[in-house]
Amino acid sequence: AGSSAMLHRLNPVRLAFIREAIDLHWGADIESVRPLAGKSALDVGCGAGLLCEPLARLGAEVTGVDAAAENIAVAAAHAAGSGLAIDYRAGELGTLGLGQFDLVTCLEVIEHVSDKQSLMDELARHLAPGGLMVLSTPNRTARSRLLLVQGAETLGMVPKGTHHWDDFIAPDDLAVLAANAGLQMHSPRGIAFTPMQGLHVSDDMSLNYIAAVTRPA
Repeated sequence: AGSSAMLHRLNPVRLAFIREAIDLHWGADIESVRPLAGKSALDVGCGAGLLCEPLARLGAEVTGVDAAAENIAVAAAHAAGSGLAIDYRAGELGTLGLGQFDLVTCLEVIEHVSDKQSLMDELARHLAPGGLMVLSTPNRTARSRLLLVQGAETLGMVPKGTHHWDDFIAPDDLAVLAANAGLQMHSPRGIAFTPMQGLHVSDDMSLNYIAAVTRPA
């Protein structure tokens, strides 16, 4: 019910997409509960560990990075209480001396960064050859301005000032950033909302979208 309530609602939808991307990319057994066993994962902008913990439960050796030390403290405490061994690091990704990872995730982060190409380049440097990256972000549309910025803030669904519409990025522009970093972005999917279905993966990308990105082996 707090300021991150919307992220909690988004997380199951994002996880479903990530799981499908994992199965497709590595040919994993769709019945396996640990498809990331033996693989490393990096979550950039991990916040309090909302995605890191499920990735660890899927079998990955997980590292979570966030610029805010207070987020990392909360994440580490929660993981310890859950019996999960997750390596949490506070700071800017490029200064931490981390290596490469099989899976890199960066969800709802790039819209908060002014130099988007630099972030994409840094993410690419941490993705192992043949690896998988998953990105999600709001789309830059009139509908997202109305609903994700004006509407969501007015209704108290997100704290005021959370989003700046001018920083949103369209899928085609995100694909260019990825290509500039030597990556290939595959067909993105929308994250949409209807009263009947709630939040769900959809062909409608007018509000938010999520995409798999790969680096050639």
